[in-house]
Amino acid sequence: MSAQTKAFRQFLVVWSGQFLSAVGSGLTAFALGVYVFQTTHSSTSFSLVILFSFLPSFLLLPFGGVLADRFDRTRMMIIGDIGSIIGIMFIWFVIWTGQMELWHIYAGVGISSISTALQTPAYKAAVTDMVSEEQYSQASGLIQLAGSAQYLLSPILAGFLLGFFDIQIVLLIDMLTFLLAVVAVLLVMNKGSKPQPADESRDFFGELSESFRYLLSQKGVFLLVLLMSVVCFYIGLLQSLFSPMMLTLTDSKVLGISLSLAASGMLASSLFIGLKGLGNNKPKILSFSLALAGLFYALMGTFPAVVPIVVFGFLFFAALPFVNTSLEVLIRTNIDNEKQGRVWSMVSAISQVGLLLAFGSAGFLADHFFSPLLAQNGALADTVGQLIGTGAGRGIGFLFMLSGVMVFVLAIVIGRVQKIRELKLGTVEEKA
Repeated sequence: MSAQTKAFRQFLVVWSGQFLSAVGSGLTAFALGVYVFQTTHSSTSFSLVILFSFLPSFLLLPFGGVLADRFDRTRMMIIGDIGSIIGIMFIWFVIWTGQMELWHIYAGVGISSISTALQTPAYKAAVTDMVSEEQYSQASGLIQLAGSAQYLLSPILAGFLLGFFDIQIVLLIDMLTFLLAVVAVLLVMNKGSKPQPADESRDFFGELSESFRYLLSQKGVFLLVLLMSVVCFYIGLLQSLFSPMMLTLTDSKVLGISLSLAASGMLASSLFIGLKGLGNNKPKILSFSLALAGLFYALMGTFPAVVPIVVFGFLFFAALPFVNTSLEVLIRTNIDNEKQGRVWSMVSAISQVGLLLAFGSAGFLADHFFSPLLAQNGALADTVGQLIGTGAGRGIGFLFMLSGVMVFVLAIVIGRVQKIRELKLGTVEEKA
């Protein structure tokens, strides 16, 4: 067995644990959302669960990146997974005692989110240690597969489990999946990771500043990350408003089926990339797949009917893994290995600014600007309304159309920026 094959098998062991923990996290996210909404009948309470599960991880990711470059990355992954277990266990305990208040759930998901900030950059950096450059595309595709599974498999599984058991069983299953992820890392520990020796004399905040300056010095990578941050804003609008738009057309049961069908596009293409890899010219693949995603995004907002929305949603999600994998390979190939952890966390922080802005503004844009424009007697009822319809949900549809067009334009820009086109392409053959 070659060294590359052995290393990739070790990666598959770790990836299997992360796949299970991703499904478990999706179970908890779905179950907690249902539980909170059924308990409070408050959309605000529901949205706060999402906020507390996102914001701590977003704020702390740069710190997790520095730690991933200073300490053993496999140990960082174990610490992160154990922290997630503690957060979920806290929620399980307060529900079991019957003393649950909303702040307990916010605190529990916050603890798990903090742990994610430690685990994610260590995992991404450890992948670079474990696999060869020729295997970057396959590894990134499998990572995308694990990420998509929590949107495709978890809602169906969680709905089934909640039909027979209470939420405590779902939380226990999630804790078990994190425990299996820890075991998977322990099985390959010290066989692939290349930790940097801890140096207490190095300035922690200085390293954060250094990593940002390093990212700035990589002009092509930095421009790519900035453009993708803008793309993330429009994707965040879709994440926030897809369900409200669908619920103006159908009920929650059909919504759940629609989400699963749309997410299956991400699962299918992630599996394809994991098995076959990508072509050589990653900037062109990134630009082309992002342009397709923008087109399908716009078409989702054009038709006020469930079937075409699901079809174009499937195609949109099918394009995303090609975007994400191309982006990951380009960054992974153009960043020094010893800086991978901190740079990945910086990349995540910058790109997720777009998501944060979208989550904060989507409701206002929909309710106070776009929906009035496409109301029965709205300002655009006699123009745009003649094409896509008027009434409930059509303002969101128009916002999706504009967002899709902007994503398409950004894709063209990415394909034409010389600094991005000059990035190393991520295969040995291309270097020859």
